[in-house]
Amino acid sequence: MTRTARIERTGGPEVIEWIDVDVPAPGPGEIRMRNTVVGLNFIDLYFRSGVYPAKLPTGLGSEAVGVVEAVGEGVTGLSVGDRVGTFGPTPGAYAQARNLPAATVFKLPDDIDDCTAAAILLKGCTTEFLVERCAKVQAGQTVLVHAAAGGVGHLLVGWLKAIGATVIGTVGTADKAAQARAAGADHVIVHKQEDVVAQVREITGGALVPIVLDGVGMATWETSLACTARRGLIVSYGNAGGKVTGVDLGTLSTRGSLFVTRPTLFSYYVTPEERAAGIERLYAMLRSGAIAPVIGQTFALEDAVDAHRALAAGETTGATLLTV
Repeated sequence: MTRTARIERTGGPEVIEWIDVDVPAPGPGEIRMRNTVVGLNFIDLYFRSGVYPAKLPTGLGSEAVGVVEAVGEGVTGLSVGDRVGTFGPTPGAYAQARNLPAATVFKLPDDIDDCTAAAILLKGCTTEFLVERCAKVQAGQTVLVHAAAGGVGHLLVGWLKAIGATVIGTVGTADKAAQARAAGADHVIVHKQEDVVAQVREITGGALVPIVLDGVGMATWETSLACTARRGLIVSYGNAGGKVTGVDLGTLSTRGSLFVTRPTLFSYYVTPEERAAGIERLYAMLRSGAIAPVIGQTFALEDAVDAHRALAAGETTGATLLTV
C-alpha cells in the first residue's frame, strides 16, 4: 500500500485528499518509481482549481525524484535502483510510489542530488525551452522578466545572463528584489512601489524591450504590452495573476505589430530527441553555475494543502519541495 493524493472535485486546497492504494507490478513500457522528493509547481494549482481541465478523480503533481523499484517488460536503459526524475505529463506525483511510462523518466547523474533535481527539473526545462527554443533570445538583447524571484523567474534571470542578455526583472517586495539581483538581474523594479512601464522606458532609453517573459498572466498583461518594442515578442507562460482572456488582436497592431505566444512545456518536450537535448542542456547550465535552485521552503508530502495555500498567497520564494 502507498499513500497518494486524489481530488474528486476542483476547488481550493481543501479538495486534496489522501488515500491508500495498491501499486501493481509495472506494465509493458512502465517502471515503478518510489519517490523521495516531490516538486510543487503552479501548474499543480491550475489542475486542482480547474483552471486546467482534468478528468476527475485525478492525482496531483507532475515533478518528482526517486528510485526505480521495478521495471516492466520492454523497458531498456533503466534498472532497479537507478535514481530518476520526472516532470510529467503523467499526473500523480503526490504519492509515495507509482507506475510511470519509462519514456517520461530521466536518469539522474550522480553529481545532482535529489532535492536539487526535484527543485529544478520542471522549472529548469521550462526555462530552457522559454529562452532557447521559444523566445530564441540572443546575446545583447534586453529581456523583461516578470516575477523575477519566483521559481522559474530566478532561473530565467541566471540563464539569460549566462547567454549574454541584459535582464530587467519585476518583483513585489524589496526582499525579492535582493533575490533577483543575486540571481544576476541588471535592473530590478518593485512593481508595488514603482511604475514598471516608466522604469522600463528609462532603462532602455525609450526603446522598450524586444522580449517579455511573463509568468504572471492577466495582472501583468497590459504592462507587458506597454513594455514591448516594435515587432517584439511577449511570451505569456503562466496564470499566477489570472488567465489572459479577451485579447484584441488589433491591440498587437497598434502597439507595433507585436507577437504573442502562450507556450506549454510539453509542446517542446515531445520526442525522445527533444527531451534528451533539453535535459542535457539543463544539466550543463546547472553544472556551469549559471543557474541554481533556490529552495525556499519544504513541507511534508501530506502537508500539500498548506503548501498550496502558501504558494497561492505569494508567501513562497524559489522552489517549494514536498518530502516523502
